[in-house]
Amino acid sequence: MATLNERLWKCVREALPKSGKLCVWLLKIILPISLAVNLLQHYGAIDYVASWLHPLFHFIGLPGATAIVFITSIFLPLYASIAVMMSLDVTVREATILALMCLLAHNLPVECAVTRKTGSSFWGMFGMRIIMAFVVAVFLNTLLPLDYGNTPFAHTHIAAADTETLRGMFMAWLYASGTLIVTILLIVTGLMVLQRVLVEFQWIDAISRPLRPLMRLFGLPDNAPFLWIVGNVVGLAYGGAVMADMVDEGKLSLQDSNVVNYHLSISHSLLEDTMLFVALGINLWIIVGTRLLFAMIVVWGRRFLLSLFPLIDSSHAKSASNPHSSAHSHT
Repeated sequence: MATLNERLWKCVREALPKSGKLCVWLLKIILPISLAVNLLQHYGAIDYVASWLHPLFHFIGLPGATAIVFITSIFLPLYASIAVMMSLDVTVREATILALMCLLAHNLPVECAVTRKTGSSFWGMFGMRIIMAFVVAVFLNTLLPLDYGNTPFAHTHIAAADTETLRGMFMAWLYASGTLIVTILLIVTGLMVLQRVLVEFQWIDAISRPLRPLMRLFGLPDNAPFLWIVGNVVGLAYGGAVMADMVDEGKLSLQDSNVVNYHLSISHSLLEDTMLFVALGINLWIIVGTRLLFAMIVVWGRRFLLSLFPLIDSSHAKSASNPHSSAHSHT
């Protein structure tokens, strides 16, 4: 019988080749997209698009200038949109609405490319998250009293890297990419090892069982708890890497992973992302409660629509059952 060390080493050996492949796959998505977005930002394209959204933002109770925060959020990670938001004069109420919009729709080119790997439509997810960001904004603008959070939001000048010149922008991108590569290698490898340790010692079921009633409340399949935990602890991109591995190994169907994607697209990285905004003065329960509520609404709403119009999902089901449309074809 194998010793504890031998079993652990076996998990590491099995995880390393998989983590290497998934790291390469993530980097092939993230690096070109991030460079393209940085170039668009450098040449003012994002500012130009934001200028057309000013009237719409007035409708949802936000100053027109905040449109640039949301546009930045769509194309870049949350840290970029937070930096822009903290350079504006907004109230806590306005910052709360804007924070939820950014939490629902951030880094979309990368995250939607990741969810495409696991059975979801890139443009379907892209559009759904932007639409839901505005739905949530209308919801909060209606629900929050006008005198809620009338105090100024944290207003701090964020020192930025020299991105005025093309060379400065490129050097900043290289530095950020180097940090990102190391982060991805460490997190994805750690997750792959953890997943195999949980399988080897048959702990996944022990972790999943208490969460299954909650998954059913959310409208998710019984095999979702581990993915839900990973997605909410380390985020959608890294959680998607674990999900992609399970799809490749036949442990998760594309239909089930697609359902989980709908939930996690609205509510993921509840730990880190929430703490970022709580540290800046946004209410914890508004962030968590709103995201979980609308994640549940999206999943159950989708299930209701499919019960009425099953044909709208037939094309997805057909592609999921076709081996040539498996996760491998999406890399």
